[in-house]
Amino acid sequence: MDGTFAREILTRDVSELPPGDLLIHVSWSSLNFNYKDALVAVGRRGVARGYPITPGIDAAGVVEESSSGDYAPGENVIVCGRDLGISVPGGFGQYSRIPAAWALKQPAGITLRESMVIGTAGFAAALSIKALQEHGLSPQGREVLVTGATGGVGSFAVAILSKLGYRVAAGTGKTDQERFLTSLGAKETIPRVQLDDTSARRFSRKDEGVIDTVGGGVLSTAIRSTAYSGSVAAFGNAASPDLPLTVFPFILRGVRLLGIDSARCPTAVRQELWERLAGSWKPARLDDMASECSLEELNARIDQILQGRITGRVVVNLQRC
Repeated sequence: MDGTFAREILTRDVSELPPGDLLIHVSWSSLNFNYKDALVAVGRRGVARGYPITPGIDAAGVVEESSSGDYAPGENVIVCGRDLGISVPGGFGQYSRIPAAWALKQPAGITLRESMVIGTAGFAAALSIKALQEHGLSPQGREVLVTGATGGVGSFAVAILSKLGYRVAAGTGKTDQERFLTSLGAKETIPRVQLDDTSARRFSRKDEGVIDTVGGGVLSTAIRSTAYSGSVAAFGNAASPDLPLTVFPFILRGVRLLGIDSARCPTAVRQELWERLAGSWKPARLDDMASECSLEELNARIDQILQGRITGRVVVNLQRC
């Protein structure tokens, strides 16, 4: 191999899929979860377990074959995260074979398409909000800051928090997207340049809680601007995995830094949060948060996400193949 990567659509036989309890006929998938699918598609080292691989960490469809007593052929299921699209063929293929433990039955209240508008991004936002609430976040408290707010996780965090009655400040590098963020419920839009300050100065902002999808200097600034006993849920590293920071916010103001991992979240927590996402936490304008593309149009969308040119979510319609 010469180290180059090519993206192409191939016709393959279902028999070529690896072993698994469930064979899923995929109807919908999604793009735009912290660039992970796009990074797999361009061969970023350390993301996929090996190549060739069919990307797509999210999938929704119908069980076609089952060797598990928990699922029957004809049932609708959702698969988000785990190792889908990383170590086994993922949601950008019409069929995927997976362990039964990776699947969740479609909750009442959402369609399969809506589940992919939510996807791992919406689930990660819900997981972050749950963690903040468990550490005292209340709608009666101060403002909640969401960084990277036009991205998949960020936009869902803004929409869910707003629906639950929180006052949300949306931090973004896309200053032309204020109308989009306001439509999701953000009360204030803050340019990223104001949220990326690695100096040692004190900040006038004192947020009750933060959901950070960016990392680096933005996460450092967010921690230093969090109110006494407030919490920061750290989810992404779109800007940088580094954290330039002293211990002072933790030992002088009791700020808590909460790490959020959606890939290996226990099944019971997944089920609980998906029930909420299909019910009281479901954004009112869910369809407005996503655009749709076919498998043939996916290449162009991958390029757009890598260039930072996509706002919100992208759902992939595999019924149009």
